[in-house]
Amino acid sequence: MRTAEFAYNNKTHLSSKTLPFKANYRQDPRMVFKIRKKRKYEGAEKFVTKIREIQKEAKVTLEKAQKEIKKYIDRKRAEVDEYKVSNVIMLSIKNLKYQIIGKRTEKLTKRFIRPYKIRLYHQT
Repeated sequence: MRTAEFAYNNKTHLSSKTLPFKANYRQDPRMVFKIRKKRKYEGAEKFVTKIREIQKEAKVTLEKAQKEIKKYIDRKRAEVDEYKVSNVIMLSIKNLKYQIIGKRTEKLTKRFIRPYKIRLYHQT
């Protein structure tokens, strides 16, 4: 509605040879926007340059932190053996404790369950 009203008030009419807005208010309608010339603003360029520098510094710092964390974690990691089908392994109950133990005392429970043979798992 406002656009139609603006268009109507901003057009010279044949009968009055003037704008309706100017006839009512004795001034031209104010345009909210101004057409700006394409040019570079020093402040904006400085801001963008500063932000890019901050991002570069942050990236370097994050990469350094990631390397340090990886180095720390890798110290505690052990080489993992590759298991193959038909290998025999002992199954740890570390994550199965509460399913297997029931009401038995944890101290007396074995840490590994009998040897298991690795075989292919086919999901149906």
